[in-house]
Amino acid sequence: MADEEVQTQEQVAVAAPAEEKTKMVAPKAPVFGKYDTTEIVINDAGLAKYIDLNSTSVPHSGGKHANKWFGKSNLSIVERLINNIMRTEKYTGKKLKAYKAVSDAFDIIAAKTKKNPVQVLVEALENAAPREEVTRLQFGGISVPKAVDISPQRRLDIALRNVSSGVVAASAKNKKTIQDCLADEIMLAAKGDMTSFAVAKKEETERVAQSAR
Repeated sequence: MADEEVQTQEQVAVAAPAEEKTKMVAPKAPVFGKYDTTEIVINDAGLAKYIDLNSTSVPHSGGKHANKWFGKSNLSIVERLINNIMRTEKYTGKKLKAYKAVSDAFDIIAAKTKKNPVQVLVEALENAAPREEVTRLQFGGISVPKAVDISPQRRLDIALRNVSSGVVAASAKNKKTIQDCLADEIMLAAKGDMTSFAVAKKEETERVAQSAR
């Protein structure tokens, strides 16, 4: 009798379908409520892991990543651009002003290129990210320059920093607004144009590294 009960329980256990655990994934909201990021293509395999496209309608995380190792890798690339703009000149600490500047710049890019401005930004960062730079090695009392490869995380950091620096330099003592300067810088960098500050800095960095090989 006991054997029959054990067999019955085993049959029920086999017959019962295993419960599938469903993972709830929040849908991606368009950036600024306008620009979809689901079809963005990243051609640079090295940067793909670090360009985060999990956007929200309002790219503002409140600095939740600040005390986490490599937390910025999980921060929206649009918010990282806003944060870099926010660290410069009169926009220092003014997140709302930087947010408005990037939002308006995206509208200008969309109107001029007829493309998704997030895609244009990604292409600009790919073209502005240097692949090698120079470090200095100390041999006794002699300092020798040496070319080294740059990690993908640092490549993206440098690209964002140079884009922002170029925008601030272009808008200083200029009638053009920072929105127009940002839109122009991103569009030029996306084309790989040497008149882009970020692309020119990338070429300069790689040229110096090549001479130090």
